[in-house]
Amino acid sequence: MKQLRTIALIDCQSFYASVEKAAHPEYKDLPLAVCGDPTRRSGIVLAACPLAKSKGVTTAERIGDAIGKCPELIVVQPRMAEYIRVSLQITDIYRTFTDLVEPFSIDEQWVDLTASLKLFGEPETIAKQIQNQVMEQTGVYVRAGISENKLLAKTSCDNFAKKRPGGIFTLPKKDIGEILWPLPINKMYMVGSRMTNHFMRMGIHSIGDLAKIPLTRLKQMLRTKFGKQSDIQADLYWRIANGVDDSLVTLNTHDTQKSIGHQMTLPRDYRTLEEILVVILELAELVCQHCRAKRYMGWVVSIGLMGADYDRPSGFFRQMKMPDPTNLAEDVYEIAKILIDKHWDKLPVRKVGVTLNELVSDEEYQYVMFGDREKKMALAHTMDKIKFRYGDAAIMRAVSISEAGQAKDRSNKIGGHYK
Repeated sequence: MKQLRTIALIDCQSFYASVEKAAHPEYKDLPLAVCGDPTRRSGIVLAACPLAKSKGVTTAERIGDAIGKCPELIVVQPRMAEYIRVSLQITDIYRTFTDLVEPFSIDEQWVDLTASLKLFGEPETIAKQIQNQVMEQTGVYVRAGISENKLLAKTSCDNFAKKRPGGIFTLPKKDIGEILWPLPINKMYMVGSRMTNHFMRMGIHSIGDLAKIPLTRLKQMLRTKFGKQSDIQADLYWRIANGVDDSLVTLNTHDTQKSIGHQMTLPRDYRTLEEILVVILELAELVCQHCRAKRYMGWVVSIGLMGADYDRPSGFFRQMKMPDPTNLAEDVYEIAKILIDKHWDKLPVRKVGVTLNELVSDEEYQYVMFGDREKKMALAHTMDKIKFRYGDAAIMRAVSISEAGQAKDRSNKIGGHYK
């Protein structure tokens, strides 16, 4: 008989805001929100403390709207380096209870407690110990959803643990009919507002409504709505509704990499080819720098351009395979120019992305008899060393100091937010 596992999804409440409140005790009893930089059109709420939320402040709303609801709101700019440091510190706390810890995001991680029960007690007892240690060492309050697989642990945390005063909830798979199925369909994991509307029009109003539909029937319903390619989607939704998940908590989930890419939202519409190519070159530099750091080369270059009007999408996402793998920005840039010349619709661009796919080790590659590839690779590695020691802004291409350039500003950020 297959052994039931004990898995918890542990989530940090209002993580960025909690870190800032722990760092600033003077803000303890004040509403606080961590917000993007309003001077660069990114002035939105990234995280709000519970007190701010109680006054109507919501994640992703504009700073001005948040202050309108809560004039006394303390607005703090994000410090991504500090949030990463605290996240890693919290991971180390989890690892004192189990070696099976798998990050899901910066503030959510799965932990497999199956082998820990004999050492530390019942699952909710362990969760309470983890809560206490994280609060004591970091000032961050964590919630834990517990079940026998990762999917139900996540569901337990999002729908129940976060709403309980103690922040801990166990959702046994045998009880999902009674506990989970009565919830409205928009509470199901991976069901957003658009899919909620589709399900509602199909007569599916609760998670139980979906779970009770035979899979073959659900596939037929989604095929009628979305076409033949929707069978996989139907299977996924059916498994989620029925709490079926065979995946294990694994240590190296994110170690195997198939591509390396970067994208950025521009501070304004870029309308000329010259402006767009400046950012493409900067992103190519960044992608190739990260490839070299991880000892990869890539065979395929992917380029994406997107306009700002989401109601009337414009732009493209295309890729091209090169004769030889590379991790040199010049090579990626030349392919990018070909793709843009062929596919760009000449409409304004607000988001740009560059990716290297089909990665291979950089230890073996085809030697080019004629050309200066070896010299370029040596120069690239030298530049990497300078940037590693002095920062990405220590050495840049001349185009990056133009009005279109974004490399200098980006060098002060992690994940699009200031360090």
